[in-house]
Amino acid sequence: MPSDTEQKNPKNGDEKQKDEGGDKQQEEPQKPRSKKPLIILGIAVVVAAIIGFFVWFAHRNQVSTDDAYTDGNVIAMAPKVSGYVVELRIDDNSFVHKGDLLLRIEPEDFRTTVSNATAQIALAKAQLKSAETALRIARVQYPAQFSSAKAQEQAAAATLAQAEAAYARQHQVDPRATTQESIDTATSQELSSNATLRSAKAQVAVAALIPEQIQQAMNAVAERLAQLQQAEAQLDQANLNLGYTEIRAPSDGFVTQRSAQLGSYLTAGQTMFFIVTEEVWVTANFKESQIGRMRPGDRVDLDIDAYSGFKLRGHVQSIQYGSGSRFSAFPAENATGNFVKIVQRVPVKIVIDEGLDRNRPLPLGLSVTPVVHFP
Repeated sequence: MPSDTEQKNPKNGDEKQKDEGGDKQQEEPQKPRSKKPLIILGIAVVVAAIIGFFVWFAHRNQVSTDDAYTDGNVIAMAPKVSGYVVELRIDDNSFVHKGDLLLRIEPEDFRTTVSNATAQIALAKAQLKSAETALRIARVQYPAQFSSAKAQEQAAAATLAQAEAAYARQHQVDPRATTQESIDTATSQELSSNATLRSAKAQVAVAALIPEQIQQAMNAVAERLAQLQQAEAQLDQANLNLGYTEIRAPSDGFVTQRSAQLGSYLTAGQTMFFIVTEEVWVTANFKESQIGRMRPGDRVDLDIDAYSGFKLRGHVQSIQYGSGSRFSAFPAENATGNFVKIVQRVPVKIVIDEGLDRNRPLPLGLSVTPVVHFP
């Protein structure tokens, strides 16, 4: 039978049992913690370090960028004359060879201009021939006129001398030995001869301008010759404009962005379409920190995003002498305002050496991932 005290304090028994259990646990030895997770973690760190070293070692002599795209020559085709398209021999994305006729502009107006220029040449030639004939006449006529004027001057001088002698005789004789009519006649002849001599001298002065008169005729010939040359130049221009009505391919390539249609009106200088040549290269914009060891001729591996697993090989052809921002429409003005350093990108031209396939066309603007290998 439990005592009254034990019945009154039932918790005392439980406390005793807990004390006995705690003593037993304290008496049992603690088990050591497992080192297996630490070992696994250490192995993983070592493996990661080894892998990282090999990755770094394999890529230490190469740089890459995803800011690269295919590039090439694009020829903008525009007519030199205006007119309606009467013949169209191309289609979108069609391949053309150098010298192929692509389209023709209506040529009738230009043929009329050629005919008009031809007629102007015929007129200019006739006028030139007439001026040359006048020059040949002038070389003979003007010296002859000068000689005739001199002869007339001598004749007038002789007539004046005779008139003066008659005048002197009529005034020196006794008035009873002559008549007043004879005196008046002698006086009139003397005055008339004097006037004739002055006129003859004036004619001689005019006729003496032989070099000037011949030069005037020569100037007329030169003027007609210049008019003939001008007419010939107009004919050349008319023939050129007639030839410009036929648009031919300046190079092999593909027709793109065609806006010219059969029957459409084209104005001079209006872009009709573009021709993309077959030559393709890659323009890669590397960071300025990546080009320190880059040199022309370095080998390049190219991955084309459009063709998974399709790889090309090439080499660095040149590095642009200026960053992309330097040649932008609004280059940075670092000397003004607050300056914030930004890593610049420098365009690098990469020429494709091998791997091109006609069955895998490379349109301009495709994304490329180049990997440049340093020697």
